[in-house]
Amino acid sequence: MAKDIHATAKAGVDLRRRIAHFRNLEFSERGHLDAVIPGNEREIAAVIGGGVMEDASHAPAIVATDGFNVTYARVKPGHGNALHDHPTVEVFIPLSGRWKIAWGENGENEAILDEWDVISIPPGVNRSYRNVGEREACLLTILGGSDPGRVIWPQKVLDEAARYGAVLNESGNRADTAEK
Repeated sequence: MAKDIHATAKAGVDLRRRIAHFRNLEFSERGHLDAVIPGNEREIAAVIGGGVMEDASHAPAIVATDGFNVTYARVKPGHGNALHDHPTVEVFIPLSGRWKIAWGENGENEAILDEWDVISIPPGVNRSYRNVGEREACLLTILGGSDPGRVIWPQKVLDEAARYGAVLNESGNRADTAEK
């Protein structure tokens, strides 16, 4: 009987609001604080949930998180992100291209991932990614938890971003120095 009640409750859900067509996604160049640092420029699209976006103006395509968040990163060759941490697990899956994933206190460990490879990085481990292919590529990122918290940036990344005019405001979102 419980099965019937569960099926009936879910029957009223409009799944059309839970579809994100890639062609309709909006990407943000301001998704994270470190994107102002040369070599860390990239575009981020929040697909399911807001993830750890630091661009307050960027809304996810699918608001419901159901225990995880999904983003896409579109990155030019040689670019990526700065070393950082999260209070939840983070999974990287290259959808195209070739990626160097670094981890450790100073990024001293690394692995190369090709399309469809997967790495799962536990909380408390610094990590970063870089597109080491020859053309723009896309990386799928999954963060655990309905609320994955905020990016934990090392002080040297915070200082370098500030030199390029970006800080985190009181809400933890990226702001230009003039906006602080």
